[in-house]
Amino acid sequence: MYVVLMMAAAEAMSPQGSLLGAGFTFVMYGVLPLSIVLYVMGTPARRKARRRAEEVQEVQEVQEVQEVQEAQEVQEAQEQHAPGQAALEPAEPRLKGPTEAPPPP
Repeated sequence: MYVVLMMAAAEAMSPQGSLLGAGFTFVMYGVLPLSIVLYVMGTPARRKARRRAEEVQEVQEVQEVQEVQEAQEVQEAQEQHAPGQAALEPAEPRLKGPTEAPPPP
């Protein structure tokens, strides 16, 4: 960019040059090529950012679908039970086999 700036200064100070020519020299030899190079070099980062955004969106969609399915299951479970009956309370564990009484003191 330093060289391009010096070219533009030489164009502006030349007896046959002009400020308009200096401006075009700076833009066409400096700003435009540099912007193209920076755009091309930034492509991998933009691609990674786009992929991350797509993955986040997919995860959110899956979570939304799961939440809707869970809500439907809860609603169906509540419809199957009589009013006042606990629909989603876990049952108490049942003991299998004979229970032993504690030894007498």
